[in-house]
Amino acid sequence: MRIPGDVAGDVAWMLKCQLAVTAHDADGRLRDATSVQSHGALDDVFGGYEGELGCVVDGTAGGAEEVRVSLWAPNARRVTLLLHRGPRGGDGDDGYRVDMREGERDGVWRASVGAEWVGGYYRYEIETYHPWGGGAPDGGLGSIVTSVVTDPYSRSLSADGERTHVCDVNAPELKPPGWDSLRKPKPPGAGDAFEPTDMAIYELHVRDFSALDESTPAHLRGKYAAFTCEGTTPVRHLKNLAKAGLTHVHLLPSYDFGSVPERVENQATVDHAWLASLPSNSDEQQAAIGSIANDDAFNWGYDPVHYGVPEGSYATDPDGGTRIVEYRAMVAGLAKMGLRTVCDVVYNHTLSAGPHDGRSVLDKCVPGYYHRRNLDGFYENSTCCNNTASENSMMERLIVDDLVHWAVDYKIDGFRFDLMGHIMLRTILRARDALAALTVERDGVDGRSIYLYGEGWDYAEVERNRVGKNASQLNLAGTGVGSFNDRLREGIMGGSPFGDPRVQGVLTGLYFAPNGFIDQGTADNQRNRVMEDCEKVIAAMAGNLKEYRFVNRKGFSTPGKDAAWVGSNVGYAAEPRETVNYVSAHDNETLFDGIMLRSAPDVPLAVRCRLNRVAVAVVAFSQGVPFFHAGDEILRSKSLDRDSYNSGDWFNRLDYTGETHNFGVGLPGRDKNGDRYGYIGHLLGDLSLRPGRDEISRSDAHMRECLAIRRSSPLFRLRTAADVDRRVTFYNVGPEQEPGLIAMMVRDAPEGHPEQLCDRFQKVLVCVNVTGHAVTVKDEQLGLDIYGCSLEAHPLQGMVCPDEYLASATCVGGAPTVPPHSVVVFVERR
Repeated sequence: MRIPGDVAGDVAWMLKCQLAVTAHDADGRLRDATSVQSHGALDDVFGGYEGELGCVVDGTAGGAEEVRVSLWAPNARRVTLLLHRGPRGGDGDDGYRVDMREGERDGVWRASVGAEWVGGYYRYEIETYHPWGGGAPDGGLGSIVTSVVTDPYSRSLSADGERTHVCDVNAPELKPPGWDSLRKPKPPGAGDAFEPTDMAIYELHVRDFSALDESTPAHLRGKYAAFTCEGTTPVRHLKNLAKAGLTHVHLLPSYDFGSVPERVENQATVDHAWLASLPSNSDEQQAAIGSIANDDAFNWGYDPVHYGVPEGSYATDPDGGTRIVEYRAMVAGLAKMGLRTVCDVVYNHTLSAGPHDGRSVLDKCVPGYYHRRNLDGFYENSTCCNNTASENSMMERLIVDDLVHWAVDYKIDGFRFDLMGHIMLRTILRARDALAALTVERDGVDGRSIYLYGEGWDYAEVERNRVGKNASQLNLAGTGVGSFNDRLREGIMGGSPFGDPRVQGVLTGLYFAPNGFIDQGTADNQRNRVMEDCEKVIAAMAGNLKEYRFVNRKGFSTPGKDAAWVGSNVGYAAEPRETVNYVSAHDNETLFDGIMLRSAPDVPLAVRCRLNRVAVAVVAFSQGVPFFHAGDEILRSKSLDRDSYNSGDWFNRLDYTGETHNFGVGLPGRDKNGDRYGYIGHLLGDLSLRPGRDEISRSDAHMRECLAIRRSSPLFRLRTAADVDRRVTFYNVGPEQEPGLIAMMVRDAPEGHPEQLCDRFQKVLVCVNVTGHAVTVKDEQLGLDIYGCSLEAHPLQGMVCPDEYLASATCVGGAPTVPPHSVVVFVERR
């Protein structure tokens, strides 16, 4: 549909009105009518704006001279700047009003005020047509409304995001000592830039890190500043992981989110001593936590309000610039530990929308534009709430601007995109290029080392490119952007997040130790599934490359994209850097809890703990980018909670001392887990299944050993698909394979050859045995490939984490023998 030529000049005015399209018959009678979604027209007329947005404090070296504010709101009828001296109402400040002026052709409203307002606060009062103006989104007619809103380009806020703070983020008082000269840890590989395959990522919640740690000063527990407290147990723990080979800490959402009261005096608490006195499978703990869940200090934070501002509940003072200083100090503290920082970003939705909710920001500024609407005009909510529309130009610009802001102003080294598949691929690539263009000389950061990865799930309204080409797993191949490899998680653990959590996988007992809880088919069926799932693991260990070829269980050479079955798309990456291998994350059960749910009743606790270590080793020794959930290394439990986003500090406890363990601290929240109470109650009631300090310490040491082994050789960190194709071979394959055994060889070029990568090892052989018995790799090709070689255990294996099992690991006559439930690394030294 096109606007008639005689009214085309009035489009800018029309976009400020309620619009409808009517259909009439030949006699002029009304036959149909519909409202109009105007985002396309807004883009055509105003979407190319590239100028200043937000608050800019302008001045000279002598100080600020002017404060300018700019708001893109092309369908607004009137915008007024509301200025405040203080962070909230009731402080004797009635505010000052300044009329803003709209640019003639850009849809931007502007105002300037004096430098005396630096340190003050502001909001906008906007008069506009809103489709929800007459009621809720599922009913009522739109109308002209007046909304009060903060700045979508806010860089600082008052507590709970009530007002935007006027500040210059580059002002000296907002920088911790040494900020401008901060340099990040060097990569383990060659060169100054961080290659993603040199990374080892650790996913951590800011509050979990220290909230219940007694060695951290009480007023800093759960705060950004806890990362700067040298000598505390959490800081020592991260330092030890970094010394071993951990490179990046991925922080769960740390932008301003709306689910936690930011002022300590408004945060509800519950008596943990009383909770600890209750039975291990009681439902009273979850009832108590649930009663305060929306008012306590804990939430994962996947409910964004202001994308460009650090979350205030993690600051010692949520009003004004303290959160900026303390966030930067946290990043510097991590760098001092030897770690770089990754931010979790949630651009796929906002917490709120509509003209009246206090946490609605984007939708008050340009109603109906920043969010994706279906054909009936309702806002899509397949991501949980208020899906955003990155296919619209200014939403895409907001995302790119925000990422550059975090990279430059907070020296962030990577970004993990929540539900990245709901974002257009064009947007992700534009962000990738903008970040890669950053330089130390001009911007203070090296954009070449910034890594982008995320959840490339392809579902709902964006599935199969229905909205536009989206950033899904299959579409990301060749972009250099990573995505989570759920194929490894499902192959190792079994089942899926949406099915019965007792479905077993390669690691958790399928075929070798059936749990009997559910019908998983005959022994022959399970044997075949084990070999099928092993193909998913093989693909993952080879970087999950779609074109890497191996011999499948039927004896045919097959590419990764056809692993397990033809057309499976198990392998989807074009390069190893595009695969993020993991077996657990903040979503769903922890690694330890997943093993507990799936293990047969007669599997001893010691074996279950060993299975946890096997899973960690598989992730560490696979090609691609290894990703670990905080606590994988200490057998972390959330008392079998499958979705702990709002389960408080009690269920999310992370104890780096090893003195406590969170298995059996009550039934998890009824809302998310009640349908499982019938079979998890008896598990949580059996405290013989709770690991002690020795098991926790052994697993902790094992994680550090795996990281050190990975760091010891670039053969574990191949950078290109061509290298993987040339150097990686799998044995014990085909129809005669021994199920449950995976053997991967990585070869280097001869000494002095131009393609030599490693100066320590000529060959690396990784053997994974998930069975309950020792297995010898009987493969004629392996015998030929290592004929005349002297293979021995990796020199670090068993040194950091002494393990009596490893004494039986041998390689005699070209046939390695691998102990039960273990991963062994053999090497040929140069």
